Amino acid sequence: MSQYRTHNCGELRLSDAGKRVTLAGWMENVREVGQNLAFVVLRDFYGTTQLVVEDEETLKTLLAQNKETTISVEGVVRERSNKNPKLPTGEIEVVPDKVLILGRCRYNSLPFEINHSREADEIQRLKYRYLDLRNPLVKQNIIMRSNVVSALRQAMTEQGFMEITTPILTASSPEGARDYLVPARKHPGKFYALPQAPQQFKQLLMASGFDKYFQIAPCFRDEDARGDRSPGEFYQLDMEMAFAGKEDVFAVLEQVLPPIFAKYGKYSVASSAPFKRIKYLDALATYGSDKPDLRIDLTAKDVSVLFEDCEMEQLRAKTVKAVDISNCTLTRKQIEKLLSDCEVISGVKGYWFKTDAEGKIAGGIAKFVAGKEEALSKYVSLAPNTLVVVSAGEYAVKMAGVMIKVFGAACEGHMDKERYEFCWIVDFPMYEIGEESGELEFCHNPFSMPIGGIEPLLKAERGEIDPLTIIADQYDLVCNGVELSSGAVRNHDPEIMIKAFELVRLGEEDVKSKFPAMYNAFCYGAPPHAGIAPGVDRMVMLLAGEESIREVIAFPMNKNAQDVMMGAPSEVLPKQLEELNIAVTKKAD
Repeated sequence: MSQYRTHNCGELRLSDAGKRVTLAGWMENVREVGQNLAFVVLRDFYGTTQLVVEDEETLKTLLAQNKETTISVEGVVRERSNKNPKLPTGEIEVVPDKVLILGRCRYNSLPFEINHSREADEIQRLKYRYLDLRNPLVKQNIIMRSNVVSALRQAMTEQGFMEITTPILTASSPEGARDYLVPARKHPGKFYALPQAPQQFKQLLMASGFDKYFQIAPCFRDEDARGDRSPGEFYQLDMEMAFAGKEDVFAVLEQVLPPIFAKYGKYSVASSAPFKRIKYLDALATYGSDKPDLRIDLTAKDVSVLFEDCEMEQLRAKTVKAVDISNCTLTRKQIEKLLSDCEVISGVKGYWFKTDAEGKIAGGIAKFVAGKEEALSKYVSLAPNTLVVVSAGEYAVKMAGVMIKVFGAACEGHMDKERYEFCWIVDFPMYEIGEESGELEFCHNPFSMPIGGIEPLLKAERGEIDPLTIIADQYDLVCNGVELSSGAVRNHDPEIMIKAFELVRLGEEDVKSKFPAMYNAFCYGAPPHAGIAPGVDRMVMLLAGEESIREVIAFPMNKNAQDVMMGAPSEVLPKQLEELNIAVTKKAD
């Protein structure tokens, strides 16, 4: 019992009939049906209860209020004559004889109907997020997020991990994205950076003698928004283990995640341990993506050799990929529409042909395939009613991956949608040629240990092997085509670390200056260690079955990294800039 209520609005049942109760909440709806008679829906965090107002004074008080006014009512519970089996409280109603106005809604109209807020314009939803969150369907995602975070904490603790918080104000570090910088008032001209991830701190914890660390870590990156990425800040289940390798990390997450996904997810089936492991290059070759959705049974086949002398110039490419889709009932118009969708996503042209009920090739590029049936059948199925979609050229692999996802979802029988399918992508390249620099760069995390230790680095230095063939002991966790996390066995040896950086034209002094604490700590003897950090926001997005990550964040920014509700980012007073020794040289339009 509290000062304003004896029960919540989702609590009362038929067994409570005859009780005198006090409820509090928002007036969701008022429906006047006759003289001195009205029905009021009262809503709080827990649910709704119907009020039946039968006395003139109470009715007068309530009718004078706008919807969404908060009230407290006192009255008697009775059985409803017209029960609503869809509501937990649908068998009862409360007849109030006392009402107290707690917080008056001063607006006659709302920006949107609360229970239909998801249909409103996103700008309005974000500006009035506190109203949007009153919608039970919107609120449910935030409740789920809370439950999932609680379950993750419990599971990690049961696995022997200790929760340790790491600093928010730290030093700028070259970790791939832009930093958010914070001016240091006491140190003119110098800046803190908000951490892109607790990467160095968790490795330092391992060097400090802690064995198993985790936290639900806030991370800050100044990058553009996507459907599965929130601009500005996000949270991850950050973990690290000392005296551990890849298999130890895999074992932990394969124990922690499936029960949580099965319990809280939209689908009740999740992969059990061990998750399927796919080498990076094999994932690209087979699925056209390093984020394959294993709920789809389609794969890509390399048919380049079959089209070397093709009359169609576009198919005489170095790489030609084909995806065969059995028992396909799509019409020509549907196929062309789906291929057009794939082209929009990938920026690559797609082609197709199909076998009819008798197994004869027809449609699309059939005339350029004619005569190649026997050779083709060694790579793809040409059984009756099979659709074969084809991509060619420099980005054929990317297009093949897009076609697998688009056609896999559209063609009946090729996607088991109602499950969570995990896999590990392993054996990533250590280095790549930078698109802008044209020189050798780290492919992903520069702190990853190369498989084989220092030996492949020395061979690359001597010119005995191509540095692009060096494999990092790095891994990604993928679920339903969404990358949840990247992780790695860390490079804990200063000698190997320096050699790895030397290949990208950075010497020992560069390593010392860019990562002084970690380099020095490792010089005092560091244990082998490994870790990973699955994204909490993406995880909850998958569990809730949402397309946008903003649906699972209480107060998200818009796509332009603006908080339109709070008005951030905003200008500040000249005095504040002066205190920070900052001059603004260019103001936003």
